[in-house]
Amino acid sequence: MGLMTRSTRSVMEDLDDIIISYGQSDEFSFVFKRISVVLFLCVASQLSSSYPLLYPPGFDGRVVLYPSNRNLRDFLSWRQADSPCIPVFWRLVQKGGLTTTQAEDRLKRTLAADKNEILFSEFDINYNKEPVVHRNRPNEEEETVTKSVKLPNEEEEVPVTRTRRRVSAHHCDVIGDEFWEEHPNILKDHC
Repeated sequence: MGLMTRSTRSVMEDLDDIIISYGQSDEFSFVFKRISVVLFLCVASQLSSSYPLLYPPGFDGRVVLYPSNRNLRDFLSWRQADSPCIPVFWRLVQKGGLTTTQAEDRLKRTLAADKNEILFSEFDINYNKEPVVHRNRPNEEEETVTKSVKLPNEEEEVPVTRTRRRVSAHHCDVIGDEFWEEHPNILKDHC
């Protein structure tokens, strides 16, 4: 999870049009300003190139346009509410001996409480006591970077200033109102 978070932070620091990202397992959702000049393909490319590995992974992407801030909040809330699905799915496969198809079938039409119960009763895992970083996520901030450069045919160095966002990870609840009240700029920038 740390590698995905670091790579996502890199993307958000470089692409100013992203106002928030939400990550769960190996899936990250990036929310752009309503009027954005960034092509979403830049995100997949930037994410791949920020991985410090011997060879870069590949990511796919899709664009979804939400007509209102309420729809956007509902989507992010759904992502967070769905988060218990990932650990119980893989626990059923890796420790429970099920195939991926069997695990999918077992989890069909289950609610978060059902998934929590499977984790607890079959694998002795209390999902609500797992570190919060393994349960949810979001991001954002800003810093100014100044460095001096010597331009060709110039005798002295010229300071160059670039504003770069400082991105911070928040492991919190996005379903309730508290996060949105503490970060009103996210929805303001989205409209």
